[in-house]
Amino acid sequence: MKWDPTSNKVEKTELGEGSIGAAVLTDKGNLLVAVHNRFALLDPKTKQLTEIVDVEGKTKPKNRFNDGKCDPAGRLWAGSMGPEEVIGGVARGEGSLYCLHQDKTLTRHADDISISNGLAWSSCRKYMYYIDTMKYSVDCFDYDIATGKTSNRRLAVDTKPEGLPDGMCIDAEDMLWVAIFNGGKVIRYNPRTGKKLLELKFPTLNVTSCCWGGPNLDILYVTSAKHFLSDDELKAQPNAGALFTVRGLGVKGVKTDIFKE
Repeated sequence: MKWDPTSNKVEKTELGEGSIGAAVLTDKGNLLVAVHNRFALLDPKTKQLTEIVDVEGKTKPKNRFNDGKCDPAGRLWAGSMGPEEVIGGVARGEGSLYCLHQDKTLTRHADDISISNGLAWSSCRKYMYYIDTMKYSVDCFDYDIATGKTSNRRLAVDTKPEGLPDGMCIDAEDMLWVAIFNGGKVIRYNPRTGKKLLELKFPTLNVTSCCWGGPNLDILYVTSAKHFLSDDELKAQPNAGALFTVRGLGVKGVKTDIFKE
């Protein structure tokens, strides 16, 4: 789905390929998508989908991608997860974290992932932050921007006091903004200290992700979901599934990186 905030125009593209875990722009004007358990290029004009690589279709066909983002060098990072029926009911440790390089080669950087989620990189390009939701944490890797190699994974933020960490973004001050699923909030953290700096509350429970936008990159866009809510909860949360905008935060974000074909 494409939304123009200026005209409020919405465009939808039906792929018929299962769930889409991530979609990023490329430097050639295409969309690179992590669709179900494979990577593919989507031509926005012809709507043609061209497979790049089948990642887990043969080994774990019930797995699916669940988030992804490009690093500052133009690689796509995306992680997988097993099938789920309820919150936390996913098969534990079935997913992995992958990197798709510009030459379309694939590397795997972590296994034993339950629900792969948010990604972010520090402004110095030396650190990559990563969320596996069922660990209730944001982890930090040492990061080699030249090669895309990761090492020395360790805890950066413990989110257990708040809930399930989902999508994430980073601001111009290198602070992390983490969506708390089943918690109805986005929290700003200092990843160097793990300290909670700010909490934004929303009128719906399942807050899923956030990113920066607007001409000055000072608008925080926050997504939510209806998934897992009962009929009574949906009646009580009419804004479930809505896209929210937050202004006046006094901080700016960073520009979203794109895939370099």
